[in-house]
Amino acid sequence: MDEGAFTDPGTFGFFVSLWVVMMAAMMLPSAAPMVMVHAAVERRKRQVGRAAHPGATLAFAAGYLLAWTAYGVLAYALFQLLRALDVEAFSSADGERYLAAGLIAVAAVYQLTPLKNVCLKKCRSPLAFVVGSWRDGRLGGIRMGVGQGAWCVGCCWAVMATLFALGLMNVAWMAAIAAMVAMEKLVPWERAATFGSAGLLAVLALLVALGVA
Repeated sequence: MDEGAFTDPGTFGFFVSLWVVMMAAMMLPSAAPMVMVHAAVERRKRQVGRAAHPGATLAFAAGYLLAWTAYGVLAYALFQLLRALDVEAFSSADGERYLAAGLIAVAAVYQLTPLKNVCLKKCRSPLAFVVGSWRDGRLGGIRMGVGQGAWCVGCCWAVMATLFALGLMNVAWMAAIAAMVAMEKLVPWERAATFGSAGLLAVLALLVALGVA
């Protein structure tokens, strides 16, 4: 899975297992403020004598990963479908390079769309999301996690798709994308971070098209 653009992701079980580990490593750090707010609310409930549910915050994190797992399964299915259709772009090194560059360019453009902006705002407001979407119990935690994960997928699906173009298990690209996601969600300069990431992706698309990266 670290053999360059559009490497065969392996069997379904193998892919899903590694994908969940990847998402835990890449996405949970940027979701940490949301998880911490959820834990703080549960802790406050215990302090004031209200019913709290052990494991609810863990369930919230699990629901978040569940949303990203669903995205990974969909991406895997689409990837295998394109392979089965014997798409011409996959048949040569040049074709794969241009297809990879095009995918990265799509991610760059998506960074500047209104939908991206709406989803990003949901990811940047942990207290508003947790308070506005609160559900009691472990099942409620899972539902909240899936909901927040869905917003996060809406925010980051395009940049995450570039992993298929760059090498799914390429640790350097994983770290770079994780840093980009965290920067967008956590730094106070929201628009600067978004435009900056769009610019970096556009440059990367050009470098890939030229065979430099």
